[in-house]
Amino acid sequence: MQIEILGIAGVASITLICFGVAFALKKTGKFPTKYIPLLCMALGLVLGLVGYFVIPGFPATDWLSALAVGIASGWAATGAHQSVKQLYDAAEEKKMNGDDDDASL
Repeated sequence: MQIEILGIAGVASITLICFGVAFALKKTGKFPTKYIPLLCMALGLVLGLVGYFVIPGFPATDWLSALAVGIASGWAATGAHQSVKQLYDAAEEKKMNGDDDDASL
């Protein structure tokens, strides 16, 4: 596979890598969960720089933009996790309370 085809997909890859690392660390229970967003930011920062120098077509024109893309992608992993978690928690709460909004549809 040629790495040139990654381009903008490199940004999504940063998010997925950060998500996977954070998820694995959370499951071990050996890493304080309050620091996971900072970990994702730092990992995204590093991966953004790597992407800038390694992936042709990476959507950053300079190293500073690559840092910003990496940080935003790392934090996006945390946001994606929290979005899914909140939706799941809300559905579980509805189920426990006996609420069934689908019946009114």
